[in-house]
Amino acid sequence: MYRSHNCGELNASNINTEVTLAGWVQKSRDKGFMNWVDLRDRYGITQLIFDESRTDKTVFELAKTLGREFVIQVKGTVIEREAKNKNIPTGEIEILVSELTILNTALTPPFTIEDETDGGEDIRMKYRYLDIRRNPVKNSLLFRHKVAMEVRKYLSDLDFCEVETPYLIKSTPEGARDFVVPSRMNEGQFYALPQSPQTFKQLLMVGGMDKYFQIVKCFRDEDLRADRQPEFTQIDCEMAFVEQEDILNIFEGLTRHLLKEIKGIEVDKFPRITYDYAMKTYGNDKPDIRFGMKFGELNEFAQHKEFPVFNAAELVVGIAVPGAGNYTRKEIDGLIDWVKRPQVGASGMVYIKCNEDGTFKSSVDKFYDNDDLANWAKATEANPGDMIFVLSGPANKTRAQLSALRMELATRLGLRNPEEFAPLWVVDFPLLELDEESGRYHAMHHPFTSPKPEDMALLETEPGKVRANAYDMVLNGNEIGGGSIRIHDKATQQLMFKYLGFTEEEAKAQFGFLMDAFQFGAPPHGGLAFGLDRLVAILGGQETIRDFIAFPKNNSGRDVMIDAPAAIDEAQLKELHIKIDLV
Repeated sequence: MYRSHNCGELNASNINTEVTLAGWVQKSRDKGFMNWVDLRDRYGITQLIFDESRTDKTVFELAKTLGREFVIQVKGTVIEREAKNKNIPTGEIEILVSELTILNTALTPPFTIEDETDGGEDIRMKYRYLDIRRNPVKNSLLFRHKVAMEVRKYLSDLDFCEVETPYLIKSTPEGARDFVVPSRMNEGQFYALPQSPQTFKQLLMVGGMDKYFQIVKCFRDEDLRADRQPEFTQIDCEMAFVEQEDILNIFEGLTRHLLKEIKGIEVDKFPRITYDYAMKTYGNDKPDIRFGMKFGELNEFAQHKEFPVFNAAELVVGIAVPGAGNYTRKEIDGLIDWVKRPQVGASGMVYIKCNEDGTFKSSVDKFYDNDDLANWAKATEANPGDMIFVLSGPANKTRAQLSALRMELATRLGLRNPEEFAPLWVVDFPLLELDEESGRYHAMHHPFTSPKPEDMALLETEPGKVRANAYDMVLNGNEIGGGSIRIHDKATQQLMFKYLGFTEEEAKAQFGFLMDAFQFGAPPHGGLAFGLDRLVAILGGQETIRDFIAFPKNNSGRDVMIDAPAAIDEAQLKELHIKIDLV
């Protein structure tokens, strides 16, 4: 038996108990005649004491050789600690050691294994197994486990069945790039790793499984933006004989359950807004509604004056920033420079100070009088003491720029409290979006999403106006889940493929198995997938998902710990019938 107790459970009730502990040496303090060692495991820290007058001489001398992160086993007696530490559960006691065994020595770690470490991100990712020993990372992984267990409990209690679907599947042309896997036994042919289990969970509905879920790895070979991973985890769900309302109610329930059980927070309201409203009011389809600053469209009040920039713009739009009327010119110029950055791309910005006496001071006073600016204040719901910032240009581009500014200002003003949670549903997405370069329509979600029944007739005449029977859940400005009611009959699915530019032969080659299945009594069905990594990070009050993943990749998609991806030798390539010509 390596241990009778862990390093986080002993207290004053255990005094005079003989115990065996094992763990890592956190630190040691040698006072000559007395040596204290902090022993750490996953559960906590227990102080060990080696006393020249009470400890066997051999054990006492051996204790002086202990280095940081040595793995040791000790036997001894729990005694009362003289200098108590109220900051840890074991702070009232220590172990008077009688036996010491060094189970393994350790090199000096490249960074300190403490909550506040001196290691940068790169070095900690290279030695991730050491980083996991630190409380922030360890606790994040335990937190992820707790969330996953609550998800399984909630769904299982509602008769959902967890079913594993294949990882080696067929490559499809929709969505992001696939990771492909060569088949040794089928020369020149490849599997793909799943971007999601979409078609398999639909086939499970055809198979009568009725309520399916899976906490599943998914893979996308896409250019990585900040905080994206090439492999990620979904809470993937599908149900048969349901309408949109059924799905929204069940997953509102799941989100309420997680917020209550994990955070101790009760959330009653899940507002529902349309995609069009979200874009017009917040400039994006995943708005953070913990704060205001809704968009006010100003074309009616700002155009047809003498200001050519606004007159030439498709959209003039502004936001009122609460309490920002006292911003200095230096602060305003800093924000103007911020929106001009390539990442945002605005050409400039107009500002209006809303004075306490009801007057206004703006950067365009030459072109607009006080009555004009009062209309701007009304449209943006500005109050005295606020500042209005206005952008203009092409509608979609300008809304995206103002959305970025809104989020930046909210962060600077402390309006994005990580302990406040504001979920909502965004519904009525466009079914299709036009790729201006190719002139082809693409599915905004995926090609299995059902159109709104009342919009079916528009597929023939105005496909861009067809709304999808789709929905996203947004939490604190992040899309944490999305789904749809699926197409469940062959004729509609064939029509959808037609509008996506598939020939009949291409559709049959790629998805013939699914359309064949629809001919054998496919029930109406729909589902949703939550991004577990993102959900856990938000519930944990963090912006980054990496600390909630045991072994994450960096921004280049590399695992710097094991140095992957890596080349393979020629013999393996030959077996796989792959020839690489390096220029």
